[in-house]
Amino acid sequence: MSIKVRTAIFPVAGMGTRFLPATKATPKELLPVIDTPLIQYAIDEARDAGIERMIFVSHPEKAAIERHVMDNAALRADLAAKGKRALADGLKEACLCPKADDVVFTMQDAPKGLGHAVLCARDHVLPGPVAVLLPDDLILGRGCIGEMVESYAAAGAGHMVATMDVARGDTKSYGILDVAQRDGNLLRARGMVEKPDPADAPSRSAVVGRYVLDPAIFDALATQTAGAGGEIQLTDAIARGVADVGLAGFRFSGTRFDCGSKAGMLRATLHLAMQDPELADVVSDHLRAAAMDQAA
Repeated sequence: MSIKVRTAIFPVAGMGTRFLPATKATPKELLPVIDTPLIQYAIDEARDAGIERMIFVSHPEKAAIERHVMDNAALRADLAAKGKRALADGLKEACLCPKADDVVFTMQDAPKGLGHAVLCARDHVLPGPVAVLLPDDLILGRGCIGEMVESYAAAGAGHMVATMDVARGDTKSYGILDVAQRDGNLLRARGMVEKPDPADAPSRSAVVGRYVLDPAIFDALATQTAGAGGEIQLTDAIARGVADVGLAGFRFSGTRFDCGSKAGMLRATLHLAMQDPELADVVSDHLRAAAMDQAA
């Protein structure tokens, strides 16, 4: 049996304060890893998973996101006229079309948390479970949300979260699953603890920015009280639904980079640079020069 996941929600309203001043005028989701903005990776991941409707929960001051996401026929025509046909074709392939694609932009006017951002998409979702992708969690390799969609029915749980093992000392930075049973890539969970002290963490299975959620999540969010930071936390609403709809973790096959941090963005950039023949030599030359300077 398969369960169709037709909608993906992209919460992109955050102000990206960790990257100021770069994000004063440029949304953090448009910061590039080499030459591809973070949000483009998430869009491509959702598209490859067969998602029909993409909902971007943005902020009025971040209009640049919509300009990037949507097709710009005039720009493509100008590039083609200048003999840059391949570049124009690449833009067309990457962008979403207002006629051919099902795209919705809705606003989250105030920073009330990830849970509130997901709730802002409620009136626009298609029937069935919904995917949520956080663009600053960059997961390279086979598409994580696609793997989760394929495994969703077998999980036998209404809520599924992407998980990865972290060091015991790092559990204080994540939502951590209370794992009841491990079945290959699936982790059947009794619950979830938000940022526990390492000594109290029920496991090392940390939740990262990909979710497939039962529609019941919207009723839970609508009545969810503010949690950490005075915000509506998505993890709190998921945890409330464990008894009714169930919770499973999914151990994805790709490599995750926390591009919400400067260190994570740098790691992702170096990782991709080393795979690019045009850039790998630059990185190698820098490392050799640094080693020589250190030895001198």
